[in-house]
Amino acid sequence: MATVGGVVSVLGIRVSGNLRARWRAWFAPPLQPFPADRLSAEDQELLSARRAEPTPEVRDTFHMYGGDWAWLEESEFVRLPLNVRRALLLRREATGRLTKLDEQQQRRMNDSDRTDSRIVWWPWVLRRIGDGPVLDYVLKGVIPSRHREVASSTWAAASRKLPGARDLAGRFPSGSGPNCFSNVMAAAGIAGAESQPIVREPFDAWLNEHTAPISDTGHDHLPGVVLVWRNSEGQPDHAAVTVGDGYALNKPSQAWCSPRFVWTVPETIAAGRYRGLRLSRYLIR
Repeated sequence: MATVGGVVSVLGIRVSGNLRARWRAWFAPPLQPFPADRLSAEDQELLSARRAEPTPEVRDTFHMYGGDWAWLEESEFVRLPLNVRRALLLRREATGRLTKLDEQQQRRMNDSDRTDSRIVWWPWVLRRIGDGPVLDYVLKGVIPSRHREVASSTWAAASRKLPGARDLAGRFPSGSGPNCFSNVMAAAGIAGAESQPIVREPFDAWLNEHTAPISDTGHDHLPGVVLVWRNSEGQPDHAAVTVGDGYALNKPSQAWCSPRFVWTVPETIAAGRYRGLRLSRYLIR
């Protein structure tokens, strides 16, 4: 990670100060969700009865994809008994550890705002210790984008089948929503696809209309091979597309922290390898 003129490079991608400010708001909101499923009925009565609808970005930050959630402000959270706070932070996403902070950052923390060694990233905490926790969250588990390695001639050749690919490559989205299917279809020139989530059915319909299935790896070095991972029911779960010269364009998820990476084709295939998924290939006509 490097900083030049207020612009930070994250995963090899330039991130403006305005976008980082939005990241902070999504990662450390003043009203935060906590998974309440593991609490007893008695402990749940201690929680605020507040109900809130998460934004897509907050939903993706804390992986709110099911279960019961309690919405708490800091003053409410710190008043809860220690055992309840521990339960609320158990395996919660976007939660810190004191041991991950350096000594100077640790001294800036209030004892009342820790549960054991775990830390809730309230807004004041980031103001005090900086953006490190947010950037660590974005960096976790992925390799940098290689879009700067792709030659201009490769992008020019790709533009015949993928007119939108070069503008997408090496960019973070403005928020949650656009997913892997959006990424492929936008790269192929489908207007508006880059800004909205696209679900399985329209993506499969687009594949049927604009591509032909291929059964080998002999075209992986060319632009326009759509890599599709299907589940046991034959439904597409993930997709990426080759841009030529051994590279592929891939957006791992719909989350705000998931950019439009360029990786090598083997790196892209390795990142999409999950138990129960089968990789198929389709060549854009």
